[in-house]
Amino acid sequence: MRYSSLALAALALPATVFAQQTPDPARLQADVEKLVSFGTRHTLSDPDHPTRGIGAARRWFASELNKTSAGCGGCIQVSTVERVFTNDRAPNGVNVVDVLGIQPGSDPNRVVIVMGHIDTRVNDVMDATADAPGANDDGSGTALVLEVARILSKEKFAASIVYAALSGEEQGLFGGTLLAETAKERGWQVTAVLNNDIVGNTVGTDGTRVADRVRVFSEGIAQSEPLAEQMARRNNGGEDDGPSRALAKAIRNIAKTVPNGLDVLMVRRPDRFGRGGDHFPFLELGYPAVRFSVAIENYPAQHQALRPGFGDTPDKMDFPYLAKVAAINAATIRRLASAPAAPAAVMLRGALGSDTTVTWTPVSGAASYRIYWRRADEQQWTDHIDVAGGSAQEGLLKGVVVDDNFVGVAALGANGTESLVTFGGRAPRKR
Repeated sequence: MRYSSLALAALALPATVFAQQTPDPARLQADVEKLVSFGTRHTLSDPDHPTRGIGAARRWFASELNKTSAGCGGCIQVSTVERVFTNDRAPNGVNVVDVLGIQPGSDPNRVVIVMGHIDTRVNDVMDATADAPGANDDGSGTALVLEVARILSKEKFAASIVYAALSGEEQGLFGGTLLAETAKERGWQVTAVLNNDIVGNTVGTDGTRVADRVRVFSEGIAQSEPLAEQMARRNNGGEDDGPSRALAKAIRNIAKTVPNGLDVLMVRRPDRFGRGGDHFPFLELGYPAVRFSVAIENYPAQHQALRPGFGDTPDKMDFPYLAKVAAINAATIRRLASAPAAPAAVMLRGALGSDTTVTWTPVSGAASYRIYWRRADEQQWTDHIDVAGGSAQEGLLKGVVVDDNFVGVAALGANGTESLVTFGGRAPRKR
């Protein structure tokens, strides 16, 4: 049976998903203005001053997570991870601190991470004393994380959710590196990483306003894949279906179900042209990770010393728009944290035949599986069949020629929620 992409998106989420609290533009604005009130949040600023600098900002973020946790009976565990980093932007070394709020799920080792960076800068990346308000870069992402925590703390999930404010992005992606390596050290099974960085403006440098979409950046072939796996993905035709790209496709479909929401411009590169962000260290370790960013950037409001016409201040932001980006994040986390993990591997057989046999690794917590396919000249999945039974490992696509179609498998929970899709192919050849 053939389904439209919108119908597929609707199938991915329970009908009750949006009978929940929605992000509040006024609350997001208040949080951004509070972050700006710390003067500078430069990574090298005074970590001990009570009201100014990155230390005061981090303590406030932690206090807000603790307030949210108190409202849900202690459902969020607030902590920090820290390490000293040194490079040309921190020549004397700097203690980088990430603030984490962890909302444990019934499968606590599987996690979905939503994050923004709390640090700021001006033109001179080494100037740790000048006012650097960082309203949009990245007060917007930091405030979004708090708002999503307030909303999702009222619900229970299979996977754990990690709400993170990262330090050191502007000095060298320190906070992203610290959290990615923490995930590896703790053995977390990372389902998705949602990096929100510059997500709160709708007017660009030239005065053009774009308020109907948000960009989601993702890699295709995973940076972490060794050459043999990259070649196997190439031979299987899976360049557009790596784990991070599968995450971006899921976000795009989920966004279509958010009332009065935004279109997702799914940009098929890891980040903006020639630039990067805190999701890069996660990609290096093989975790599915994407970046949310506004549809149009206002460069005079980024990394600028305060002067007429320049500076990253709240008046240049669009808080109803930021609330819509937060709603897409919340809906994505809700689906992925409610669903089982994606199958670890999907293999196909059918060369020299008219049918395709699909096999996969069973997934703990799965109630059934959904086999997707599409013609090889399509980008979105167009057809599917469901295979009952959580221990099922095989399905047959009658009349689907493997030469002409791409195939993937998602795991379904008993509540109808759906994992990311794992792309099917042949295993890498041993050399």
